[in-house]
Amino acid sequence: MKKIVFLALFTALLTSCISTKDLTYLQPNASSKSDSIKVAQEVSKPYRIQTNDILSVNIKALDQKLVEMFSTSSAGSVQTQQSPQTLFFNGYTVDDHGNIRVPILGEVNVLGFTADEVRQKIEKQLLEEYFRKEANIFVTVKLAGLRYTINGEIGSPGAGVLYQDRATIMEAIANSGDITTTGNRKEVQIIRKFPHGFETYSIDLTNENALNSPYFYIQPNDYIIIKPLKQKTWGTGVTGVQSVATIMTAISLITTLLVLSKTL
Repeated sequence: MKKIVFLALFTALLTSCISTKDLTYLQPNASSKSDSIKVAQEVSKPYRIQTNDILSVNIKALDQKLVEMFSTSSAGSVQTQQSPQTLFFNGYTVDDHGNIRVPILGEVNVLGFTADEVRQKIEKQLLEEYFRKEANIFVTVKLAGLRYTINGEIGSPGAGVLYQDRATIMEAIANSGDITTTGNRKEVQIIRKFPHGFETYSIDLTNENALNSPYFYIQPNDYIIIKPLKQKTWGTGVTGVQSVATIMTAISLITTLLVLSKTL
């Protein structure tokens, strides 16, 4: 009986406990030196604007009153960080035809352009139609934050916004409370929107090669799914102590049932 109990405990510990290899991010390969310097390859391409994106447009000039009507912010030359709600109402939303409506300028097509290309386009139109070079206009165009949605085994699931031009999936995960102990870091799923539809990818965040993945950098409207490890569905616990406690409880219950069945 003791051998059976010991074998059951040993087997359960091997199968139910979560290894540190499943929890540690960006682990180096066996051939890598611990003090070696890794240079991540530039694999992410500039993001091209799609429908339903929200743009923040700000224009400065020597006489700021002349250009205030064009800008997203009503704060004049002082730019402050705006909340997602404020940007939703005050920003320029790209419609189904790929246009934004800018005061005076009218419809400006931005679909498929990068933010810098849109900046050049607006700047050129302003100089050609409304201002001279002496006005010294200065145009900035940015996405109104990197919006993403993350669900599954994550600390704070739901929609998130990062006010950065570029952000990694690691930053998005950290911003959402980190992956839980029972989350599968080896198979993080990313659903990405393209003009032709949606595409799904997987990335292994426990491997340092994830730094060179084209999906290491998130894009606006990415949907990130953190799948659970098998240990969560088994219900035996995620640590050795939890596993032993669960198994001992089960063994005690079985032993009690056997004793009761013999006495009846």
